Amino acid sequence: MRIKYKFLLGILLGISYAQAQHYLTPEQAVGIALENNFSIQIAENNLEIDKINVNRANAGMLPVVTGSFNMNNSISNSTQERTDGTVQELTNARNNSMNYGVNLQWTVFDGFSMFARYDQLKEIQKQGESELKMNIVTLAGQVLVTYYNLIQQHQILEAYRTAVELSELRLTTAQNRYEIGKAAKLEVLNAQVDRNTDQTNLLRQQELIENTKIHLNLLMARELTTPIAIEPELEINSDLILEELISLAEQQNPEIQAALINRNIAEQELKRIKGERYPQVSLNTGYNFNHNESSLGFARQNDGRGFNYGVSVSFNIFNGLLQKRNENIAKIRIENSGILIEEQKQIIRSQIITHYHTYLTNLELLALEENNEEIARENLDVTLEKFRIGTITTVEVRTAQQNYINAMTRVSDAKFQAKISEIHLRELAGNVLN
Repeated sequence: MRIKYKFLLGILLGISYAQAQHYLTPEQAVGIALENNFSIQIAENNLEIDKINVNRANAGMLPVVTGSFNMNNSISNSTQERTDGTVQELTNARNNSMNYGVNLQWTVFDGFSMFARYDQLKEIQKQGESELKMNIVTLAGQVLVTYYNLIQQHQILEAYRTAVELSELRLTTAQNRYEIGKAAKLEVLNAQVDRNTDQTNLLRQQELIENTKIHLNLLMARELTTPIAIEPELEINSDLILEELISLAEQQNPEIQAALINRNIAEQELKRIKGERYPQVSLNTGYNFNHNESSLGFARQNDGRGFNYGVSVSFNIFNGLLQKRNENIAKIRIENSGILIEEQKQIIRSQIITHYHTYLTNLELLALEENNEEIARENLDVTLEKFRIGTITTVEVRTAQQNYINAMTRVSDAKFQAKISEIHLRELAGNVLN
């Protein structure tokens, strides 16, 4: 049974689908993945099991009512000698007995252990919610990385298309120069080789884009050949603040929350164990019917029915000091869970600080690469103009062309790396999207 965990998705993602849009947005991609992904469906079902388990009967708070029916028959050759010396014999003597009834047993006090078990079940449900959120955050991060990787691949594709266009222009210019006798045949051949190389790169890039689309459809758990159209631009949030990210992580990070829940479960386990020091009081009652038949004896038939009730009390006087042992172990487990919380917080802080430094570096690299792209473009324009009037060689043109294409791809890569750093930071903070 699947759960539509929409309240968590709303908090985590703030998703609102815009059906009229032609492009697949990042929010839509994540929403589709969370709706269809198989791992999320399993996590939702596991959470549903945890919810079902949270009930008072499972904690031992409610009475248990049982119905019973027993019948026994026997055939035997019997001989009876009475006190007065009389002997009575019967072949194939039949003895039949039947009893049935309804009985109730209810543990009304067990040292408050039942309440500790009930609270444990609630914490286990929270643990399931934390695991589901962890799966959601992880999947959302994977979808976004793949989505923005697809944008980057499209940007690189445009760079390669630009390379092909420039190579076509260079080849046309070389052919014109050759026809009027201002260039050798070798210049034309070199331009053709470079044009073919650029076309090969373009085809390889198109193949990579198609493979990336297949992977994105796989994450969204839909038909792998479903067409995907995305916005060509990649937006980067350059306003992330380290202290806010660390604060959010301590409140929302699923791994930290899981560690806190594990400590709560350990504390409830100690309460349950301490409850074994107290007496256990149970009430029992029932209504039963009895019927007995005997071919030989003083009473040929005996019938009875009636109501019974009682109280049972059990008390652990001494169990070889196991009670003290169990309590000490439970206390150590609580202490260990507290240590694990601090360790997990330290790990998450370390990861956030590391990724934040990478994030700042990538933002600086992006600004630098964008400036390099402008310079490379200006250099290419000057080089192409000189090539038209025949004042530079084809090698210089190819170098300027490659410098520009490389600058374009580096800008695209810098944007992607900066976006990846942003996604990792939000993932660690437990909030993948705004």
